[in-house]
Amino acid sequence: MTKHHDQLVKYASLAIQLGVNVQPGQTLVIFAPLVSVDFVRLLVKRAYEIGAKLVYVEWADSEITRLKYELAPFEALLEHPMWQAKGYEELASQNAAFLYVSANNPDLMNGIDPKRLQTASKTSSTATQGLTMARLTNKVSWTIVAVPTPAWADKVFPLLPEEERVDALWSAIFQATRVQKDDPIEEWRNHALTLLTKSDLLNEKQYKALHYRAEGTDVTVELPQDHLWVSAGSNNQQGDRFIANMPTEEVFTSPLRTGVNGTVRSTKPLSYNGVLIENFSLTFEGGRIVDFAAEKGEEMLRTLVEMDEGSHYLGEIALVPHRSPISDMNIIFYNTLYDENASCHFAIGRGFPFCLKDGVTMSGEELLKRGLNESLTHVDFMMGSADMDIDGIKMNGEVEPVFRKGDWVI
Repeated sequence: MTKHHDQLVKYASLAIQLGVNVQPGQTLVIFAPLVSVDFVRLLVKRAYEIGAKLVYVEWADSEITRLKYELAPFEALLEHPMWQAKGYEELASQNAAFLYVSANNPDLMNGIDPKRLQTASKTSSTATQGLTMARLTNKVSWTIVAVPTPAWADKVFPLLPEEERVDALWSAIFQATRVQKDDPIEEWRNHALTLLTKSDLLNEKQYKALHYRAEGTDVTVELPQDHLWVSAGSNNQQGDRFIANMPTEEVFTSPLRTGVNGTVRSTKPLSYNGVLIENFSLTFEGGRIVDFAAEKGEEMLRTLVEMDEGSHYLGEIALVPHRSPISDMNIIFYNTLYDENASCHFAIGRGFPFCLKDGVTMSGEELLKRGLNESLTHVDFMMGSADMDIDGIKMNGEVEPVFRKGDWVI
């Protein structure tokens, strides 16, 4: 990483100061793969420099994870270290911040029984509900950033000489996160304000529904009463601002659980549990997925849809213009953090309490009654394109354009 040292320092500063926005005296927890050790050291250094009290790093290794799914007895997939999960909950209750470093291998779990992956995922999701809800209700600051791996770079840039692929992926990451700018933090602040103008406008509109049309897609999505559109940046329970995804180009909300009708077609591959799902479609009636198909990875798609009852419904819809810095690179990243910010997307599973007025103060039962979906999972998939048209349907039934040919018209 020596050749990228200056950019990596800026990237680390961006993640610490604007992403999780570490405060003096605050504890930071970093979840990271072993391959990111040099970058994580820069994260830790910057956190302490700006006043963090303690920085804990939780290391993982993708190859060891695969060995577990491949060789461990099935009953091991039903267990999760609760001492660990409870520890994270305790840290969250003490206002710790959480930073996730993603190092993707889109094909990591090829050949692993999808049922084993589903079982392990459900076990982990159930055990870590405490921390998940702390994030979903904005009690804590958190963010996700990514670093390349050779396997990921090989997937994204297969036509480049092997020795150039990781550097090419670093360059793409730096471009997507605005790290190549002289002052990335100021660039991000301006970018966040631009996105905020769109979310403010949509919140004023309070559409009853959105109607999406493109090749293979014709779907209407109703929105709950008093829904809230959100863009880059949220406030935690202490009032500190953070940006959960870096990069981000989206404006998003949660749909009415029972209000999705029609068919939607994916426009980019979905890497889910280390397996690629490609060229798939979902059909909804009364909000529920009633049919699905995929050219590749259909069994993995089935495990996603059948995770629990809530995974048959949507928890998020996000508007992303086709012309954006990430989309303009014309790269399929095979990584949802990046691909979802090059395309409008939906998410199967859990909705966001902060996307309803006063939602963060409501019980699960109250949220469900208000139309917010509940699930153990939340998985984004890309469905936007250059030919996507979206209409906003007003409360009085009037229709007005929101997107035309993949881009904003409001």
